[in-house]
Amino acid sequence: MTASVHPSPARRRLILASDRGDNSDLAEILKKVGDVDIISTNGIPDVPVSDLSGIVVDINLRSAESVQRVRNKLRAKAYEAIPRLFVLADALHHGSMQAWALGATDTIARPFDARGVMQRIRAAFPSPHDEDFSARGKALTRGVEAAHAVMVKIFEKLPAGVPLSFNDVMQAEAAILKAIKRSSLREWLAAVGRHHDHSYRHCLFVTGFAVAFAQHLGMRDEDQRRLTRAALVHDVGKAFTPVGILDKPGKLNELEMAEIRKHPRLGFDALLAQGNFPREMLDVVLHHHEFLDGSGYPDGLKGDQISDIVRLLTIVDIHAALVERRAYRLPFTHAKAFEIMEQMGDKLDQQLLQVFRPVALGSY
Repeated sequence: MTASVHPSPARRRLILASDRGDNSDLAEILKKVGDVDIISTNGIPDVPVSDLSGIVVDINLRSAESVQRVRNKLRAKAYEAIPRLFVLADALHHGSMQAWALGATDTIARPFDARGVMQRIRAAFPSPHDEDFSARGKALTRGVEAAHAVMVKIFEKLPAGVPLSFNDVMQAEAAILKAIKRSSLREWLAAVGRHHDHSYRHCLFVTGFAVAFAQHLGMRDEDQRRLTRAALVHDVGKAFTPVGILDKPGKLNELEMAEIRKHPRLGFDALLAQGNFPREMLDVVLHHHEFLDGSGYPDGLKGDQISDIVRLLTIVDIHAALVERRAYRLPFTHAKAFEIMEQMGDKLDQQLLQVFRPVALGSY
């Protein structure tokens, strides 16, 4: 295949790497948002050009040969920071799993919706020449940095005996809310999804989903801030869980599971000892693993015993866990994760779950 026209400095520069015979439909869409070099996967250069915005990969994800070829090309250090978007031929879990295993920043699926694809490209491959890009990028960076600083205080300082204060959490909330409002949940997830530390990454995913859900619900500013704080600290108890258990690349045994189940109480006790955390934050920390049917832990609460904010954070927590990559499994698609949660029946607030659907499935 031949390359397209030389890129203009004011447009994204993209690579469309494909082993398929005809991808003219996708190329035409991509050309609306950038200048596109169309190449075979064998032709992916060992070192990308300095102004490359991103790479779109359109291969048979069921072909071990194609998958391995792309993996070998993109595992190079030079491609580490290059966003990559994969094309899915269908909605099956296998293809999505392969894409995320190859480091997908995002995925799109056939048949293509031109407008939707362009939105995904703009989100996955921001252009420094886009209107307001600089402000959006700075807001996102500051939000992630603020949230990360709270994670450091939770998972590094707190176990070492350095107290976590309510003010520490409040200092981060404005930057996080602004980051997701100015950019998008998708960009937030892409930014924090590259984090190597699982516990940090999970808390930041939960925070992103919680903020997006709050904004989708049209919550007033103060309620958005309350939800942001609660999401940030919901897993604070895991700071006291052995890292070997948190990062175990396989199924936990009964003793390890019992240790994990201590984290809500440990987190509650740690924050309660500080004396300045609102009761609802303590409620979320202690009860985010409770289910409406009484089968959760640590207190086996059921029905009306579980507050609205806990119900919301539980939904967000489960969805975030399902769509994250874990040491022992690849991530589920957002659609599959939502389907799994629907199948949980009366364990979750199904009415609230349906309100979460547009956030979970990408309408944000």
